[in-house]
Amino acid sequence: MTKKIIALVDGSIYSESVCHHAAWIAKRTDAPVELIHVLGRRENSANTDLSGAIRLGARSKLLEELADLDAQRAKLISHRGRAVLEDARAIVDQDGVTEITTRLRHGDVVEAIAEIEEDARVILIGKRGEAADFAKGHLGSNLERIVRAAHRPVFVASRAFHPIESVLVAYDGGSSSMKAVDHIARSSLFVDLKVTAVTVGGETPEVKKGLADAKALLKAAGIDADTRVIEGQPDTELGKLVEDEGFGMVVMGAYGHSRIRSLVIGSTTTEMVRSCKVPVVLMR
Repeated sequence: MTKKIIALVDGSIYSESVCHHAAWIAKRTDAPVELIHVLGRRENSANTDLSGAIRLGARSKLLEELADLDAQRAKLISHRGRAVLEDARAIVDQDGVTEITTRLRHGDVVEAIAEIEEDARVILIGKRGEAADFAKGHLGSNLERIVRAAHRPVFVASRAFHPIESVLVAYDGGSSSMKAVDHIARSSLFVDLKVTAVTVGGETPEVKKGLADAKALLKAAGIDADTRVIEGQPDTELGKLVEDEGFGMVVMGAYGHSRIRSLVIGSTTTEMVRSCKVPVVLMR
């Protein structure tokens, strides 16, 4: 069975970018797109007790009215969710993708992904959701939860879509970065893209061998990748490299070793995802 591109959409300004990136991946991989909108538990319940200390008869009537309001609210939220999916479908369709399905889910987004990711080749999510604090540059609250839980690559879409021609691979020799290189070698998504594998740190024999192995694996897949070793702190130097040389996408292991181990679970990946203006693909 063909693996799907799972794209999570909500009412945030990132959803349009998620849709465009999903369509871009679909056209390069011939994979269908499934658009999913998850109605969280908070959206489906009202926890505030508005009845207060009211006499019994009035309290009962008020509770009935509140129950009716809750039902209406739930219906409106579902209608809004379907509207979000319809808008998302229209964007992907306009981008030239024909195989599109939509799904409205209820509950926790991580639980929803766990149920469907077996059929996924990649999971797309916006860098920030509707509730993110743009003024403080906060990432979406579900982003790290999804990356921790997912067993498929997680594609974190940037705010705006731009055609991608070059890819920077943050390579530290750890298992997740090796998995990232293997993924690139096996995926038709990266055919004809310029790929550069970069290690941050000293140019030791071990580092040289690791990069040589990564280059050989990619070469066998028809990808003539460049390799590079740079000094400094991973989040600072990798982010600067993306900006200075105009890379269109970053691929990195979500967990690694050495200084890059702090990705996602610490400062480095969080900072890379937060600061980079291009998509970041995270591999476990």
